[in-house]
Amino acid sequence: MKKLTNNKFLPNLTRLCFLGLFIAGFTTDSLAQETITLPQAIDRMLQNNLTIKQGALNVATSDVNLRQSRAALLPNLNATNSNNLSFGRGLDQTSFQIVDQKLYQGSGSIGTSVDLFGGFAKINQIKQNKILLEADKSNVEKIKNDLTLDVVVSYMQVVYNEDLLKASSAQLQVAQQTLKREDALLEVGNKTIADISQAKAQVSTAELNVTNAQNDLSISYLTLAQLMEMGADTATFKVVAPTVAEIAISQTNYDVRDVYNQALDNFPDIKLASLNTLAAEKGIAIAKGSLYPSISLNAGLGSSYSYIFKTLTPQDNFSKQIDDRFNQYVGLSLQIPVFNGLSAKSNVKRAKISYQNFKIQEQLAKNNLNKVIAQAVLDLKAAESRYRSTENTFNAQKDAFNVIEQRYNVGLVNSLDYNTATTNRNNAEIDFIRAKYDLVFRSKVIDYYLGKQITF
Repeated sequence: MKKLTNNKFLPNLTRLCFLGLFIAGFTTDSLAQETITLPQAIDRMLQNNLTIKQGALNVATSDVNLRQSRAALLPNLNATNSNNLSFGRGLDQTSFQIVDQKLYQGSGSIGTSVDLFGGFAKINQIKQNKILLEADKSNVEKIKNDLTLDVVVSYMQVVYNEDLLKASSAQLQVAQQTLKREDALLEVGNKTIADISQAKAQVSTAELNVTNAQNDLSISYLTLAQLMEMGADTATFKVVAPTVAEIAISQTNYDVRDVYNQALDNFPDIKLASLNTLAAEKGIAIAKGSLYPSISLNAGLGSSYSYIFKTLTPQDNFSKQIDDRFNQYVGLSLQIPVFNGLSAKSNVKRAKISYQNFKIQEQLAKNNLNKVIAQAVLDLKAAESRYRSTENTFNAQKDAFNVIEQRYNVGLVNSLDYNTATTNRNNAEIDFIRAKYDLVFRSKVIDYYLGKQITF
């Protein structure tokens, strides 16, 4: 969790006015603010995030590619029409002599062809496009998964900063009350100027902590709002913090191997890497297709018509010419690759290298998953230990502070010891808040790898 950062001191009056305005604004605005739970924040991100929408467009493109590769198996059909008008010397279509004439010629045809065999390249292309479509779908799930974890991190940061602001505000009230009491005791001669200076220093430190906590809270709200594509509008919603009971039941006893084995089955990063490997393997089969002969079937029909302008020679009419010149054809075409500059073999080699590269990437993804899960399990156990330790420390410091405060009120403890006890209690409370939400976050990280719905 984020540590407090230091800013320049503001004048006392300015700081107090700022705090008053914030508290007043918080009270007024909270009546109109929407309450958002963690699942609702995740849902809004999934609905609005532009990166997810880009991934969905990639899925649509892959679907088009798959449909087109299937259609490539169908015969093609093309119709052509040609019309020409020639002037001057030319070949007489009747006497086949060179004469001066003005001639119109027209022709039309329709033809079709279909590949009967091509090394199964088109079949393998369809299979690869199916895999690539599934890979793009898995990539969308990966994007959603990654952004979900980002929302959880930002949401927990907001919750932590909310509690930190409350604790800092309460500490400021205690410091102000102490300063007021010191001033009263100074007037009757029971305190010195040094005591007053010490109390004022405590107030200044507490005011700075409130300012820093408010700044951190505003930034964390902004980050969460941007993840939900709400822009900079952070004043319209509040988050819901986990309850003490939900924190207490956070499971911390996980086996690394069990978590890893479950994650292998549902984690989109692994599925995406596996599909990319399969697609690359099909790429080898596609490249090998160009090494085989290809056979295609061709068929078509056509006819033509001609007319000589300003001639005294009788000419056939249009329909008779079309009938006389009507022709059809059907044939098989065989193409055998003999030498093509080694391009086909080079393509096969490149496809094999790509396949090996994706295999390595898949194994790296699995190794990385195992590593981060092992770290996450250890972090969860450490977080649970810190939570128990800081809880005990905070309770002990509260008890010690209460005793010292009672003795201080009756003049049995000096200001230095009292301020030291106050500081110790405040630090223990902040450490406990940090440990509490760190435990919740670490437990949600395990749920993330297990594919569980993240909620509280």
